[in-house]
Amino acid sequence: MLLTDWFFTRRDKLLGSPAFHQGVLRFPLTRWVARRRARELFDITAGFVYSQVLSACVQLDLFERLSAGPMTSVQLASDCAIPREGLVRLLDAAAELRLVQRWGRDAWRLGDLGAASRGSPGIAAMVRHHEFLYRDLADPLKLLQDRSQSALGEYWAYAAQPGRSEAQNAQRYSELMAQSQSFVADDVLAHCSLDSRRELLDVGGGSGVFAAEALRRFPGLRARVFDLPDVASLAAERFAREGLPARGSALGGDMFKDALPGGADVISLIRILHDHDDEPVMRLLRAARRAISPDGLLLIAEPMAETAAAPGVGAYFHLYLWAMRSGRPRSPQKIRQMLELAGFADVRERRTYQPLLVRVLTARPAAQE
Repeated sequence: MLLTDWFFTRRDKLLGSPAFHQGVLRFPLTRWVARRRARELFDITAGFVYSQVLSACVQLDLFERLSAGPMTSVQLASDCAIPREGLVRLLDAAAELRLVQRWGRDAWRLGDLGAASRGSPGIAAMVRHHEFLYRDLADPLKLLQDRSQSALGEYWAYAAQPGRSEAQNAQRYSELMAQSQSFVADDVLAHCSLDSRRELLDVGGGSGVFAAEALRRFPGLRARVFDLPDVASLAAERFAREGLPARGSALGGDMFKDALPGGADVISLIRILHDHDDEPVMRLLRAARRAISPDGLLLIAEPMAETAAAPGVGAYFHLYLWAMRSGRPRSPQKIRQMLELAGFADVRERRTYQPLLVRVLTARPAAQE
C-alpha cells in the first residue's frame, strides 16, 4: 500500500507539472499520449455543449426531416421556424459531432451518428426527457446539497416514490422504457436462453416488452408480469394485442411491499435494481429468493458501474439517479455481494453485445442449511 501510494503521489505531481507536459509533447514517442489526454479533458469540458447540440437536433426533428434526403439550410430554417443564421450554426456544430454532414454548397444530410440514432427509437425519447436533468444540473452543487425539489425527481415520481401509482405517471415511465426495452430484451435473451424453463416472472416488467419477447423466442415458456396495477394493465393489453394471452398474464402489486407470486423457475429484474437504494433492493432480492422455485434462475440485467467498455456510464448514472432521488449504479461485484446476502449463489456474468446499455448477472438459490 505504501508503494502504491508513493506511485500515485508521484504520478499526480508529474501530470500536474506544466514542464512535464511540455516535455511529453515535444518527445515524438510520447506526444500521442499528451494529445489523447488533452482530447479526453476537452470532451469532459465540452460534454454539456455536445448534449445540447443533440437536444436541439431532436427538438427540431432534424434527423427525421433529413431522413428522406438532403435539404438546404433555407428549407430547414423554414420548416423548423428558426432563423437561417442560427440554424446554420447548429448544423455546423452537429456536423462536427457527425450528427449531420454538409452536402454540396448549401445542403445537409444525415451524418453517420444521426442516421444511427434513427435506428434506436429510445434515444430521441431519452433526449427529450433529459431537459429535466439539464435543469437540475444547471447548479450541480445545489443539486448535491438538496435534491428534494429536483425536476427529474418530479418527472420520475413513479420510481422515486415506490408504491405511488398514478396512471399518467406510470404510463409515462413505462412508455419511455418500452422504447429501448426491445433492444435490451434482444441482447439479454440472445445470451441467456430460457428454452428449458417453464415460467418467467418479470418483476417490475412494465408494459411487458421483455416478457413478450421471451414468449416469442421460447414457445414452451409461460410468463407473468408483476408491476403496479396501472402498469400491469399495459402489459395485459400488450399480450392481448400481440396474440399472447394464453401464455402471458399480468398481476398488479407492489414489489416492495407485497409477496411476489411463487412458482416461477425464472425471475427477471430488468433495469430495476439501479433505480432503487440499497435497503429496498435487499428487500426485493430476499422476496425473489422466497418466491423462486428451488431449481430457479434469477436474471438481473441493467447498466452497471465499473464497465471497462463504457467508462462514462457510471458517471452518468451516478448523477442521473441522484437527481431522480432514488438508486445508484452498482458494480457486478456489489450486486454479487447483495445476492449472496439475500440467499443466492452461483452468481455469473453473461456476455452482452452492448455492455454500455446492459450487463447481465444470473444467480441460483443457495441450498438451505
